[in-house]
Amino acid sequence: MEQAFRIATAQYDIGQFGSLEAYEAKISQWVQKAVEGGAKLLVFPEYFSMELASLFEAHGARSLSKELEALQEVLPEFKRLFGRLAEHHGITLIAGSFPVRHLPSEYRNRAYLFHPDGRSDHQDKLQMTRFENEQWFISAGNDIRTFETVHGRIGINICYDSEFPMIARRQVEAGADLIVVPSCTDTLAGYWRVRIGCQARALENQCFVVQSPTVGTAPWSEAVDINIGAAAVYTPVDYGFPDNGVLAIGALNEPQWVFADLDLAAIAHIRKTGQVFNYRDWPSQFRPELNT
Repeated sequence: MEQAFRIATAQYDIGQFGSLEAYEAKISQWVQKAVEGGAKLLVFPEYFSMELASLFEAHGARSLSKELEALQEVLPEFKRLFGRLAEHHGITLIAGSFPVRHLPSEYRNRAYLFHPDGRSDHQDKLQMTRFENEQWFISAGNDIRTFETVHGRIGINICYDSEFPMIARRQVEAGADLIVVPSCTDTLAGYWRVRIGCQARALENQCFVVQSPTVGTAPWSEAVDINIGAAAVYTPVDYGFPDNGVLAIGALNEPQWVFADLDLAAIAHIRKTGQVFNYRDWPSQFRPELNT
């Protein structure tokens, strides 16, 4: 297990495409740039896959429901592309999220994780925003998962999920030292809500939390027309870590990779030797196993 590695988290600009080949070329270029920067684990944002809906714009896929339906046609190619890139480069790749048909009349917001051998896992979003509930009719998942990777165990909180402490808490208690947060927010306040959630999860669990947002505008899309955010890597706030808990952060709204060098062994160390013991001192009323 390679506990020390470089991570790259994307501030990803939503584009518009005339062909699937053009989309694949963009993604391949992004991945290539991260790999050239030494990254072994790459994180893309929530709903960054929605730019694929531009392929169907000329066929009338302008409404939210038609976009969701049309996207299912390219889901197999999306998964093949990211699996192939992960295997080709020998990297771990969090492919943001994709709205996946779960039942004939139900969609879920699903984040895929691709391993260096091309295998994939997924985490469904658990807490839905008003937009997802009331306008898009995307349903919540019900499983809190963790994933064993070549870099250790990690968890995925999709955007709004990061604002609910018990999700990340369950994951770190299952062994995750890193939580990745693909996000998509259309206001500055929305970005800050997710950012504050990320920093709070890093603080209370003494773990790394990595945010990856969409950025820029896509006036052709009803779903991702405005995107605001900055990619960042957040840490515990204690000995050996930045005083503000921010290891790396991008310039707001500028498409780019943000790189950071992580050592997951530092998480176990700080939980034993820190100035405070947030992870250990989680209130007992929220830990039923301590009351049995």
